[in-house]
Amino acid sequence: MAEYGISVGQRVAVIWDSSSPVEGLKNLVAKIQALVGPESRISVENIDQLSHSAHAASSFDVVLSGMVPGSMTLHSAGVLAEIARILKPGGCVLLKEPVAAQIGDNSRIKTAARLLTALTLSGLVEVKELQKEPLTPEETQSVQEHLSYQGNDLLSVQMEGKKPNFEVGSSSQLKLSFAKKSASSAKPAVDPAAAKLWTLSANDMDDEGMDLLDSDELLDSEDLKKPDPSSLKAPSCKESGKKKACKNCTCGLAEDLEQEKKESLQPKSACGNCYLGDAFRCASCPYMGMPAFKPGEKILLAENNLHDA
Repeated sequence: MAEYGISVGQRVAVIWDSSSPVEGLKNLVAKIQALVGPESRISVENIDQLSHSAHAASSFDVVLSGMVPGSMTLHSAGVLAEIARILKPGGCVLLKEPVAAQIGDNSRIKTAARLLTALTLSGLVEVKELQKEPLTPEETQSVQEHLSYQGNDLLSVQMEGKKPNFEVGSSSQLKLSFAKKSASSAKPAVDPAAAKLWTLSANDMDDEGMDLLDSDELLDSEDLKKPDPSSLKAPSCKESGKKKACKNCTCGLAEDLEQEKKESLQPKSACGNCYLGDAFRCASCPYMGMPAFKPGEKILLAENNLHDA
């Protein structure tokens, strides 16, 4: 056992379960007692009662779990977390557990990879596999009795992990050193001549001694011409072949379409005498009551006249 780091004066916890043979447990405790010396106390805890024990945090240098020959101990996440709690900073845990080659129907039995992950998630570091071997006939019988597992593909794996060299929740002040800025990072020197060139004094702002330009002299004859109103319009939608004006038309298409609509509503003379006057017009002529007009002259009728007609 000395090869696993147990030395004189250390506190050791031995964890067993219902599958652990009584004689095997007694022999293991006796061997450990001989290594640590008579002055050191060995705690023997049942795995089901471990979370209810009165052990303070960071109480043990070494924790052995499932190491009793013939035992088939399964470690849950809660058990591994409690083991990590009672370990001293830098302490070591050695455990042995039956594992499957692959995930099967029995979800309680882990693979070696999952057991290693569970140890890491419990807060241990430097987790590694020490040994893996097939089960002995006695261990196979123990698995069938205590774990209700009838397969014969299980292996016994032994793993080791350590608790970090600090307590959970501990803090330490960080010493930060900031390098001094090099001379190259300083601002470049300013040329006095260049600085004087871009500096204005009160004498430079003397309005009486300065020639001011008239803004009208900046305009030429082309700038003074009145623009053509048609050139101020937005591009016509007619140019793109649109037949309907936009909702907020600004190009004039809406007005043109409205004018075309009014012109399309103007009646055409059926007799050709409408321009001569009322004496030559029909009784239903929409031009009735209007003065005579020249042939071809554009006459716009009010909308109410068209409805009356």
